[in-house]
Amino acid sequence: MADDPVVLAVHAATEHTFSKENRSSITLHEGLGVHGDAHYGATVQHRSRVAADPSQPNLRQVHLIPVELFDLVAGAGYTVRAGQLGENITTRHLDLMGLPVGTRLTIGDAVITVTGLRNPCGQINGLQQGLLKQVLRTTESGEVQRLAGVMGIVSRSGQVRPGDRVEVALPPRPHFPLARV
Repeated sequence: MADDPVVLAVHAATEHTFSKENRSSITLHEGLGVHGDAHYGATVQHRSRVAADPSQPNLRQVHLIPVELFDLVAGAGYTVRAGQLGENITTRHLDLMGLPVGTRLTIGDAVITVTGLRNPCGQINGLQQGLLKQVLRTTESGEVQRLAGVMGIVSRSGQVRPGDRVEVALPPRPHFPLARV
């Protein structure tokens, strides 16, 4: 169907660079992440987190962003393309930010379990000055909104390609909102 959740693009980078290169497919390995990506591993790979405690489990194996975020920031004058915010998977028609912790996303043969929200950092302003304020906002009530995508772990290995449908399986109730990981 036209509004079914789908993969728009996939990305990986072998080095710790901010943006990731478009690929025709990526391979996800259970418990490790995106094969060939700098964040691949059972323990944390994000440089600042490695410095704090390299033995932490890697809850950030796969980064997903909805393309609708690019439409939102375009309204404020920013142009962002798939892969530029460092995501591995760019989706369409999927409210990633509204999913609860533990949601399972089946994409092709692979399964990703959502662990939490990406906590955007100042490097985003290196892409375009002021962009961080578009993806890290404070509401009138003082609530912090993190809009830079969700993180997950690979629960079943498989290939992911642009055009793959995304099947969403919510965890049992009670549902817990996503928090930064």
